[in-house]
Amino acid sequence: CSLPPLIPPSPKCLLSTCSCRINRILESPRGNVLLVGVGGSGKQSLTRLAAFISNLEVFQITLRKSYSLTDLKTDLASLYIKAGVKNVGTVFLMTDGQVADEKFLVLVNDLLASGEIPDLFPDDEVENIIGSVRPEVHSSGLMDTRENCWRFFIDRVRRQLK
Repeated sequence: CSLPPLIPPSPKCLLSTCSCRINRILESPRGNVLLVGVGGSGKQSLTRLAAFISNLEVFQITLRKSYSLTDLKTDLASLYIKAGVKNVGTVFLMTDGQVADEKFLVLVNDLLASGEIPDLFPDDEVENIIGSVRPEVHSSGLMDTRENCWRFFIDRVRRQLK
């Protein structure tokens, strides 16, 4: 949509341009996006549209009065299982209003920076995850060591969780 700079774009032009840009980011390897704008401008709707175009599921936390860091870790753990074990592409949609505690941002930062969130899973769950991905690690030609299996899981999470 090519318009002179002083003429505001039509909603149709804006919708297609923004959703295409978000879609392009979601389609890129380890694509993450931070959308900034006034409330009610369509950031969530455009993200959901782009996720639909990319055949990605959308997950958004449901805040309640007692939602805590432990609840967020539980939600992230289930997202990690969905993305890393079940290999399901998922968009994690989080708004500024859903940051009930500043410590939430530490977890999101860990997710974006390395994919490793300390103490996200108890030891027995880590062993279940490693056992679940071990056949895929072996069939990909890698040695199915504990470390290789965990790295395979985390790499898949980083690829599938947007």
